[in-house]
Amino acid sequence: MRAIEIGGVEDHVHILLSLPATMTVAKAMQLIKGGSSKWIHETFPEQRLFAWQVEYGAFTVSVSQLKAVVRYIKGQEEHHNKHTFKEEFVALLTKHGIKYDERYLWE
Repeated sequence: MRAIEIGGVEDHVHILLSLPATMTVAKAMQLIKGGSSKWIHETFPEQRLFAWQVEYGAFTVSVSQLKAVVRYIKGQEEHHNKHTFKEEFVALLTKHGIKYDERYLWE
């Protein structure tokens, strides 16, 4: 896999990846979460309580939209001055017609 852009704010991260056709999103997330958790715990012992949440959202992006997604990721801090993560996530689900159950959304 290849990271194209990574960015985020204090409570979440956005990662734009290019995955090989043979790699599932679940495997990519396992590698990212596992590798980064190990690095954080080894590099910052005072962060021993750090842990990724179990849930994650994953969306495909067409090549024609890569520049727009990179801009979006780079603008996370400014964007979240206007919208919470939950508002952002629900808007994304709604925009793409993805049904969701409010009980499973986190704050």
